[in-house]
Amino acid sequence: MMIAHDKCGRCVWFMALAAVCFFGLLGCKERRVYQVKGVVQEIMDGGMQVKIAHEAIPGYMPAMTMPFDVRDPAETRDLKPGDVVQFQMIVTKDEGWIEKIKVTGHRPLPQPETAEGSIRTVPVRTPLNVGDLIEDYPMTNELGQAFTFSQFKGKALAFTFIFTRCTFPEFCQRMTSNFEAAARLLAGRSGAPTNWHLLSISFDTEFDTPSVLRNYARRNNANPAHWNFATTSAADMEALTDQFGLVYSKSTALFDHTLRTVVVDRNGRIQRIFTGNKWTPEELVTELIKAATTPTVGHTNKAQ
Repeated sequence: MMIAHDKCGRCVWFMALAAVCFFGLLGCKERRVYQVKGVVQEIMDGGMQVKIAHEAIPGYMPAMTMPFDVRDPAETRDLKPGDVVQFQMIVTKDEGWIEKIKVTGHRPLPQPETAEGSIRTVPVRTPLNVGDLIEDYPMTNELGQAFTFSQFKGKALAFTFIFTRCTFPEFCQRMTSNFEAAARLLAGRSGAPTNWHLLSISFDTEFDTPSVLRNYARRNNANPAHWNFATTSAADMEALTDQFGLVYSKSTALFDHTLRTVVVDRNGRIQRIFTGNKWTPEELVTELIKAATTPTVGHTNKAQ
């Protein structure tokens, strides 16, 4: 009996240890750590973000310039633009941040390009602000259907900018997961308006064809009755993003870019512009409900 008990005990202990190891390995797969080098461009958000021009990260992303979240502002307290750094980039399914930042040198940053030296393919467009009417642009969605913004008149519209090859979870993936969560909240809320629509617009106009966008939409549980993915011509994309102050540029095969999410009320007027990635699905739902129930009014071409 004693021997049998001992064997059983060892068996249970071994199974428990195996389970711990198994689930531990699963956790490791969800948390990836990359060793990265780069040059600090800007310290932002009181030291909680730092923009870095980083080298290529083999197996993950090419070299590009992007802001990273920092969980301990003490790590950025003494950083300066131009500092050469090495750091760890932590990536999970839903989050990404950097830590263990170490300064290894310093180099002067290049002077920003002047307006005279920049190359534009479209004329400068008038910036759009809260209260302005949204301008129309021809687009094509993931189903191959052509449309314009004016077709959403009578509905609350929220649109954001992404590209499907964006890998870092704090950028395009965050915009997409926030839209998915907002759609789920609105669909499940009793008494919520139904005259709303979400639009994810890709500025990767060459790669993100309707078929690519359709597969991406399926992977993210998008119901086309309320959420489409779309793109337009390169010239119209430059003009549209220009009006909202979104900056994107090709970096090797992919893009450096900022973030904008826009809410338009059912009269076609811009109600809210979210910059960055700190807004929540709940905030977007609140804005969409307000936009969907705004009293219908006549309008002219510009906010009065």
